[in-house]
Amino acid sequence: MPIYISLLRGINVGAHKRIKMEQLRASFAALGFEQVQTYIQSGNVIFKTTKVSPSVLSKRIEARILSDFGFQVSVVSRTVDEMAKTVESNPFFQKRGFDQEKLHVMFLSNAPAADAVKRLAELTVAPDQSHCFGQEIYLYLPNGVSGSDLMKRPLDRILSVVTTTRNWKTVNTLHQICQECR
Repeated sequence: MPIYISLLRGINVGAHKRIKMEQLRASFAALGFEQVQTYIQSGNVIFKTTKVSPSVLSKRIEARILSDFGFQVSVVSRTVDEMAKTVESNPFFQKRGFDQEKLHVMFLSNAPAADAVKRLAELTVAPDQSHCFGQEIYLYLPNGVSGSDLMKRPLDRILSVVTTTRNWKTVNTLHQICQECR
């Protein structure tokens, strides 16, 4: 059975959209998903289910969360192979001197239009760096997320897609959990 990773946007940040991980796992299990695991409290879920497109999975999960918890949450899902490709394709590893703790991946619901990618490039000013590859944007934010001018912008609207960002450590840990589930 295929392995998937779903990344929930904006849960357990501040006082709103709070979900206990035990309840989230139960919600995923109620959808018929198997071997449901969560990683940290920010909405990272690994599970197995029959083969289906990640976008269809995301919509099913969004509907279930609305039903179970009473609020909307955007979800971006990936297959285990897509997550492996994300880890292997990091363009910053081809360069020297990058602090891995300053690397992030912005996962997108769809690949943005070319003009949106161009706009992102125009908005990315030093010391920040960004590289868009398909449905991922690799970010190097040497001053952290809170110190980044780019991350203060409404990137969902600029890119016209749903986004959710994870730090490099989380991306790698999710990838490793998936490998252990095989």
